[in-house]
Amino acid sequence: MGADAAAEMIPSIALTNEVLSLDRESEEWKAVIRKVREACETYGCFFLKYENLTLELQQLLFKTTGEMFDLPLETKLQYKKPTPRQGGYVVSNPFIPLYESFGVYGEEEVRAFEKLMWPQGNPQFCEVINSINAKMLELNLQIQKMIFESFGILEYYKEKALDENIIGNLRAMKYRLPKENEEPLGLAIHVDKTIITILCQNSVQGLEILTKDGKWITLDVPKGALVVFVGDGLQAWTNGRLEAVQHRVVMSGDQERLSCGFFAIPEDGVSIEVPPQLVDEEHPLRYRSFVYSEYLAKYLANTRLDALEIYAGV
Repeated sequence: MGADAAAEMIPSIALTNEVLSLDRESEEWKAVIRKVREACETYGCFFLKYENLTLELQQLLFKTTGEMFDLPLETKLQYKKPTPRQGGYVVSNPFIPLYESFGVYGEEEVRAFEKLMWPQGNPQFCEVINSINAKMLELNLQIQKMIFESFGILEYYKEKALDENIIGNLRAMKYRLPKENEEPLGLAIHVDKTIITILCQNSVQGLEILTKDGKWITLDVPKGALVVFVGDGLQAWTNGRLEAVQHRVVMSGDQERLSCGFFAIPEDGVSIEVPPQLVDEEHPLRYRSFVYSEYLAKYLANTRLDALEIYAGV
């Protein structure tokens, strides 16, 4: 299959309120969760149209985050955190010259950030970011449950109270245009250290994924669609049945790229343990039980693609 053909086959799934209200025992619902699982198995990602996160709300999000990136550098540099996991401003540097980002996590932190960046006040910023955060967390938990249900382990999900033990971090990202003779790589090859990542973007494309047959393809993200990525935490939880997709950002064209990623991870101290139902002769145990926050503390800044195997592989 050629790269263009593969790109065209990335599944697109619609989660409307009508779909979400389907009887969980119905064949229609089972077909939806099967499609989600198959997309994750085949590509490690899929496009998602989510009725509760409209194009208009996404455009308002990018207007709001654009104002944030337009602030003077000395203002942005005031927002410092000990590690990117705790949020903060990431300034462009020789390793990521086209990239800068803000991570603002939690309602109280959003309010504190607003006061720091806009002493005169910017109430719309708080309203938009908190609304997006809430909708993204709700969506993320829904997708996780669908995936666990598709493997027949929804009871495991409930027993572990994962709805209460998953948190989400929202990071806004900006990629400037490369200068003449400058590499167009916006973000290097990586896998996400998350359970699931949900990404929304402005109209500027640039996302590329590595397919299982070793080809890089550009994702032509439909207008208003989200991109859902399998993270390495979900890879561990499913015993490798789903694999975190390698991806990168490559800039082209004549416009800056804005995106927002919602990164779902377990609360501090929560263990990832492969459900026994996902271990058999065909799928021997691949990962030991481990505390995900301890893994992140050691490997979050490590760009090795095999970090999970090194840390938790058996």
